[in-house]
Amino acid sequence: MVAKLLDGKKTSAKYVESFKSLIERVKLKYKKVPKLTVILVGENPASLIYVKNKQKRCEEIGISSEVIRLKKDVSQKKLLEVISKLNKDKKVNGVLVQLPLPSHIDEEVIINAVSPEKDVDGFNVINKGKLFIGDKSGFIPCTPLGILKMLGNYKIKIDGKKVVVLGRSFIVGKPMAELMLQNNATVTICHSHTKNLKDITKSADILISAMGVKAGMIKSSYVKDGAVVVDVAMIRNPATNKLVGDVDFKSVSKIASYMTPVPGGVGPMTIAMLMNNTIKAFLTQNNIENEDTQI
Repeated sequence: MVAKLLDGKKTSAKYVESFKSLIERVKLKYKKVPKLTVILVGENPASLIYVKNKQKRCEEIGISSEVIRLKKDVSQKKLLEVISKLNKDKKVNGVLVQLPLPSHIDEEVIINAVSPEKDVDGFNVINKGKLFIGDKSGFIPCTPLGILKMLGNYKIKIDGKKVVVLGRSFIVGKPMAELMLQNNATVTICHSHTKNLKDITKSADILISAMGVKAGMIKSSYVKDGAVVVDVAMIRNPATNKLVGDVDFKSVSKIASYMTPVPGGVGPMTIAMLMNNTIKAFLTQNNIENEDTQI
């Protein structure tokens, strides 16, 4: 068996075209477009790349975007003042604080300072709560939402399946598990204290790995024959300087039925869902009826 690729680039391209069409119609009818503001603190190399990619996709779709750059030593008070100003700015629909933040800043305080109505990352405690009670008016974190949409695009059945999620963060692991539960899967979350990890992962019909600890840690011996494997991690291999994931692609691709590449799998879908959430925020804030069922 050779795994079929879950191609995030191709899947996200479908959403991009849909979003472009929607924004063109909205712009023509209402004379305005969504606006996303990203706050970037410091010059973390990875963050610079992520922000550049987000801006590029906004431009492609027709979303107005800006980046507010703050120095690494900015005070938490000053950062909160910037967020407060954006919360009040009616021209700004989505506010995203690029993580990670410098160690002197409390990320939880900053995340919860962003207005829930503009929290397009879906990290604010209000949006977390809405996700876990099934309230669709909130925003779902972009990576889990992107994975769900990609599985749907490839018509991969979730209902009744055994799903194992590696990682328990509020960014990927926990919301991913909740989305799987809402789609009638039986879900197990594994983490650094899990015993007999291999036995658990080998039982999974769908294995979603979001650890980012050790490149290629998940070998074929961890994976059930015919399983669907989603690799969320992005780790730079020091030997080759290439980006790889948690999963050993070479060995696992020989027994999995479907598998995401790294890069080109989950990443493009994450950015597509950020666009999705920004458009949703814009439509809601302007009381515009949703003209696209994808959002």
